[in-house]
Amino acid sequence: MAAATTPVLSDADDTVVLGACPHDCPDTCSLVTTVRAGVAIKVAGNPAHRHTDGALCAKVSKYTERSYHPERVLTPLRRVGPKGSGQFEPVGWDEALDDIAQRLKTIAAHDPQAILPYSYAGTMGLVQGEAMAARFFHRLGASLLDRTICASAGTEALVHTLGGKVGMKVEFFAESRLILIWGSNSVGSNLHFWRYAQQAKRAGARLVCIDPRRSETADKCHEHIALRPGTDGALALALMHELIVHDAAWKQADAQAGLDHDYLARHTLGWDALRERALQWPPERAAEVCGVPVEQIRQLAHDYAHTKPAAIRLNYGMQRVRGGGNAVRAVACLPALVGAWRHRAGGLLLSSSSTAPVQAATLRRPDLLGERRPRTLNMSTIGEHLLAAASPAFGPRVQALVVYNSNPVAVAPQSAQVAQGFAREDLFTVVLEQFRTDTADYADYVLPATTQLEHWDIHNSYGHTDVLLNRPAIAPVGQARPNTDVFRQLAARLGFDDACFADSDEALCRQALGPTVNFDALLRDGFVSLPVPDAPFAEGGFPTPSGRCEFHSARLAAQGIDGLPDHLPNYEVAGSSSAYPLAMISPPARNFLNSTFVNVQSLRRIEGEPLLEIHPDDAAPRGIADGTVVRIFNDRGSYRCKAEVSTRARPGVVNGMGIWWRKFGLDGRNVNELTSQRLTDIGRAPVFYDCLVEVEPDGDSGT
Repeated sequence: MAAATTPVLSDADDTVVLGACPHDCPDTCSLVTTVRAGVAIKVAGNPAHRHTDGALCAKVSKYTERSYHPERVLTPLRRVGPKGSGQFEPVGWDEALDDIAQRLKTIAAHDPQAILPYSYAGTMGLVQGEAMAARFFHRLGASLLDRTICASAGTEALVHTLGGKVGMKVEFFAESRLILIWGSNSVGSNLHFWRYAQQAKRAGARLVCIDPRRSETADKCHEHIALRPGTDGALALALMHELIVHDAAWKQADAQAGLDHDYLARHTLGWDALRERALQWPPERAAEVCGVPVEQIRQLAHDYAHTKPAAIRLNYGMQRVRGGGNAVRAVACLPALVGAWRHRAGGLLLSSSSTAPVQAATLRRPDLLGERRPRTLNMSTIGEHLLAAASPAFGPRVQALVVYNSNPVAVAPQSAQVAQGFAREDLFTVVLEQFRTDTADYADYVLPATTQLEHWDIHNSYGHTDVLLNRPAIAPVGQARPNTDVFRQLAARLGFDDACFADSDEALCRQALGPTVNFDALLRDGFVSLPVPDAPFAEGGFPTPSGRCEFHSARLAAQGIDGLPDHLPNYEVAGSSSAYPLAMISPPARNFLNSTFVNVQSLRRIEGEPLLEIHPDDAAPRGIADGTVVRIFNDRGSYRCKAEVSTRARPGVVNGMGIWWRKFGLDGRNVNELTSQRLTDIGRAPVFYDCLVEVEPDGDSGT
């Protein structure tokens, strides 16, 4: 596909093309790419986009290094060595696609459900992400993928509390007087929100970071509450307890403090039941569960009750435990208790992506399934699925796997089992990729994919309320092709002549958001702001069945799930095992984004090497010094890396910084060797941070 490079600005030598950052980040920045003689020479933030404001993170500012990386896959590759060895030979596109199509056709003739697509957020684009791929796999009748690996617990929690992925407009955090940054290292993963938080701080706002790890964000907040992993729900319930118990006394001194009884009566559902549950959680009980001082809980409740407007920036780390969905529900209830939603600078933001009018059915065409109802397999338990035998309950064994926009061998939990499944000689695997990732090493074919600078796409955001258009700035490098083109070609070879497979990428961009978004404005400016009220729930109007903030969810109760939020202890509770006494979380390394950018050498040099942060109180009795090579292990596996003795880890908790590619580890493994394939309470999501381990010095510590 030829690159469309209509300039936004130009001079005699350079063309500047508007685009959008494709990565799994709430900022969804507007990009300007400078092109000279067909070569992208610089990627910068768009100063005309208020949320980007001309600034990019260190990762994306080096995007040309990714597009022109010397190790980029630029021709189709066919496996010639053992699976996992990464041994390939070049092959032509036609030969590769002919063979892939024939192999899929043969499997589908027996049972198309034996074919599984696997994808996630390697790009967040609506077009290169799912549009043509979903059409292809629906028409084929392949198994469906439950796309749970990041956000589904929090998503379901919001749906059953607020009605969808909705919340504050991020720009109004700048006007908040108290900001709780809950489960987010915003400095590294939400840079443009952090700019608004800093504006609020300079204006006198108080910032509180709630996170097991003393992150870079915690360093810059007024207070850090270092709770144990998986105890966020207990903390939220204790805050409710204090709001209830002290409400009358607080109101005597300040009529605006404490509970907003009018808001509770008019705009919430289930308050009496939630009140009774919260009264079971005095701060002393929560302090014991959370491992934080009781006075810290009392003071936070007091501050939340007395400071208006108060805002919560919630993120996804806290949901990656057994009770993650319940914890998000509990926190999401808090703003309605104090009437924070009345203010445009009050309330909560986890995700805003439901505000975009995405035409999902138009893009993905589920109607192509016809009367078929394929099974759905959970991406978070891919290791189990690949090793499962055919059975009446499971269906056919997975015989073909097509991976795009993801690196499951590195990012999926319990990775030893994932790698074992990918190593099956009878599993036909196709990977669309830009680099030879851990997953690509197991492929039968690796097909070279374009980067964001080389294709059309359209993006909504989960951190602000704009939508963005990405134009291709340069022609595809080498023989790379957009995902959409690969699935069009496969559809043609399988005889799928439905008109939808002829849609161009620009046409797909136009279909993505429907007529309510001005596409001409997107072409001109690169972004459009959605018409969202400044204070969307000032007078209720939540997109729930009741129109209220639902403290009690009848929909959850109908599924046999507790309709009220509660604290659910981890599967692996800290202190419950003498063999594995340390809890482990695996937060992202600051210079990577999930497993993306790990192979960008400038960023890897900054990050250094895989590390385990361990508190001095845990390191000393184990004979671990700073820089010691350690072995981290549990019943699921072991992993070697260097220790960093640091108070960034709280006592009893170690931080296995992720997500490094396995091939860059000391022993060809990464931190997901230790995580499990158990799932969350709601949302069927993984429990990466619900993990007990032990740590010891490694015998080969000199390596």
